[in-house]
Amino acid sequence: RNFYYITMLRDPVSRYLSEWKHVQRGATWKTSLHMCDGRSPTPDELPTCYPGDDWSGVSLREFMDCSYNLANNRQVRMLADLSLVGCYNLTFMNESERNTILLQSAKNNLKNMAFFGLTEFQRKTQFLFERTFNLKFISPFTQFNITRASNVEINEGARQRIEELNFLDMQLYEYAKDLFQQRYHHTKQLEHQRDRQKRREERRLQREHRDHQWPKEDGAAEGTVTEDYNSQVVRW
Repeated sequence: RNFYYITMLRDPVSRYLSEWKHVQRGATWKTSLHMCDGRSPTPDELPTCYPGDDWSGVSLREFMDCSYNLANNRQVRMLADLSLVGCYNLTFMNESERNTILLQSAKNNLKNMAFFGLTEFQRKTQFLFERTFNLKFISPFTQFNITRASNVEINEGARQRIEELNFLDMQLYEYAKDLFQQRYHHTKQLEHQRDRQKRREERRLQREHRDHQWPKEDGAAEGTVTEDYNSQVVRW
C-alpha cells in the first residue's frame, strides 16, 4: 500500500522542557526498541540516565547533565536515517561528521514528506493539511499559547544550555520554518490564482448566456417565453 508520511515539529526549547516535565512525572520509553539496521542498541551504545524504574522528580539540571539523554536533538534523530551513521554506535565516525550527516538526512526526509506542520502555526498548519489532502476539518485548529513548557521559568543561562544541547534541532527548526512558510505562501498563491480563474470563467459564462438569449418574436406577448429559448436553457 501507499503511505503518506507526515509529522509535526515544535520549537526545540519548548519541546525539550515539555519532555523534561513529562519524564519528571514518571514517563519512560522502556518499551521503545530503538531498532536500527535490524537490531536494538547494546547497553554500551545507549546507556540509561537513571538506575531505577523511572526518572521521577528529576531536576532540569540533572536532565541536562546526562550526556546519553535521548531528549537531546530528538527531532533530528527521529527524522534522520540513523543507518547512515552506524545507528547508535558513536565510534562509527567522528562526532562532527555524524552531526552533519544526521542534520542533512533529517532535512531531506522532512522535505520529501507529504506534509509537515509546526505547532506554533496551528491555522497555517490546518490550511496546508486541508489543501494537501483535499479535506476540511469540522472545526478550526486552536492555538494554545499556555502549555506546561511555557509555565516553566528558566533563566537565560539555562535557555542557552538547552539550545546548545539541541543545536541540531535548532538548525532543523529554522530550516523547517522557512520551508513551511514557502509552502504556505505558494499554496495561498495557487488558491488565489484558482479563485481568479473561477471568477473569470463565471463572467465568461454569464456573457455567453446573455449573448445567446434569443430576441422576442414579432407579435409575441410581453413576458412570453419561446420554446426555442427553453431548449437553450436546458443546454446551458
